[in-house]
Amino acid sequence: MSLIKNRYKYFFYFILFIVLLVLLITANTLSISYKEALNVFVNNSLLSLITNTSIYIFGQNDIALRLPFIFFYSLSVLLMHLSIQNFFKYEKDRFISILVFMILPGLLSAALLVNSAIVVTFFTILYVYYFKKTGKHSYLLLCLFLFIDNSFAIFFLALFFFSLANRENKLLVISLILFGLSMSIYGFDTGGKPKGFFVDTFGIYASIFSPLLFIYFLYSIYRIGVKGERTLIWYISTTSLLFSLIFSMRQRVYIEDFAPFVVIFLPYMVRLYLHTLRVRLPLFRDKHNKLAIITMTVLFLNVFLTIYSKPVYLLIDNPQKHFAYQYDFVKDISVFLKKYSINNVSSDDKKLLLRLKFYGIEKGDDYYISTTPMKNYYKKIRVTYSGKDIYSLYIKKMRYE
Repeated sequence: MSLIKNRYKYFFYFILFIVLLVLLITANTLSISYKEALNVFVNNSLLSLITNTSIYIFGQNDIALRLPFIFFYSLSVLLMHLSIQNFFKYEKDRFISILVFMILPGLLSAALLVNSAIVVTFFTILYVYYFKKTGKHSYLLLCLFLFIDNSFAIFFLALFFFSLANRENKLLVISLILFGLSMSIYGFDTGGKPKGFFVDTFGIYASIFSPLLFIYFLYSIYRIGVKGERTLIWYISTTSLLFSLIFSMRQRVYIEDFAPFVVIFLPYMVRLYLHTLRVRLPLFRDKHNKLAIITMTVLFLNVFLTIYSKPVYLLIDNPQKHFAYQYDFVKDISVFLKKYSINNVSSDDKKLLLRLKFYGIEKGDDYYISTTPMKNYYKKIRVTYSGKDIYSLYIKKMRYE
């Protein structure tokens, strides 16, 4: 038994190493987005502190920008692997669960982008792990969560429902107070005209899990809830899912505020599927095996497109509709500008200027750049993929010697 256990442990660490290596390589191919540039140069938040600390230590480059979130990803995976140590009967099942968890498209995306989702994921798993090990709630962690991110408001609400169902009066009071404080500190966006984004939210969840896996997630939430096995994780994931869908009926929701509390339910999904499979005789498992193969094939396809998304440009007419468009091209543009000794530019596109600043292109009056054609332009930058024009930028000299 110990040999089998060690074998799966080595498999796990080897795959984690490969995934981290792929993430580092991918991080170097991405360009900084406007929101990420705001966190580096403008905002004063936890994300700003994390990213600027990394940049200060490792230099102003794309890997340094994204390295902290890859680090939190690795911690989340390691802690999840530890927290499900006695959750499965067989070590193989545990390995399958952690493998699917570490390659979830939403988790990989969170590891590559400057946002709080992967940080929230790690601290949520940490809280659940502490609760499993001690059977107690960490009120110190709960107070810390209040200052980490606004999305923990939904976590406090889930704890309130959990404490209500389990008659834990102390947790009920504290979670309600923390929820109220979170609402008062961060507020809740109710502006704009009411507009339904219910279908959009479903689509985003499908991209986080992969479509078939998300359908099984919905079934698992329902099935486990009906059977009465409503654990702390079930309350966290169900509360997050339901409130994100309810809010999306009126307005667009920031899915990164809800997704970290949803993905932690994955081990329950895997355990339910394997139990459903094994209670059947081998003769009657064919349908379930085929469904699993199709689900994993779609999942790996989603993972591939998450890591290497450039081919999608060939399938769409408008490049700006590509899901990774805001993370492309700016680094290529900066390399081109530096090639012609253009180190300062002006533009009406303030977002582009802030992004270029990260790559050493400062704001100045020597050159003017625009994405729309101009008369008497000096240079034209064309970014292409497999012969298809993706991005064009026109450069005009403003000063002549």
